[in-house]
Amino acid sequence: MRIGELTRRTGVNERLLRYYEQQGLLQPERLPSGYRVYRESDVAAVNRIRSLLAAGLSTATIAQILPCLREEDERLVPTCPDLIAQLRAERARMTSAIEELETSRSLLDSVIMAGLATTA
Repeated sequence: MRIGELTRRTGVNERLLRYYEQQGLLQPERLPSGYRVYRESDVAAVNRIRSLLAAGLSTATIAQILPCLREEDERLVPTCPDLIAQLRAERARMTSAIEELETSRSLLDSVIMAGLATTA
């Protein structure tokens, strides 16, 4: 299928699909004319990519783990033994970032409250 059809079937615009290709997430065939030709399996791959991006993973991380995932009952299941450890490390990174953001928010709340106290 051509890129327009993949766009229609996944809801992902052509520019993002080209970006996914640049990042090594998709590998469409190229016709002599330069047109990209996608496989049926690329529809599921794009959906997996979107799910992983929504989970907060970078495209670089997704490129590493995508070959180690399969879909089962509409959920992603790891197939490589070391993937669980990698995902746990990614989750720990996210947790740390969340904690830093919560600290920043708390500091900002203090500044706001101090400002309210002086204007009241």
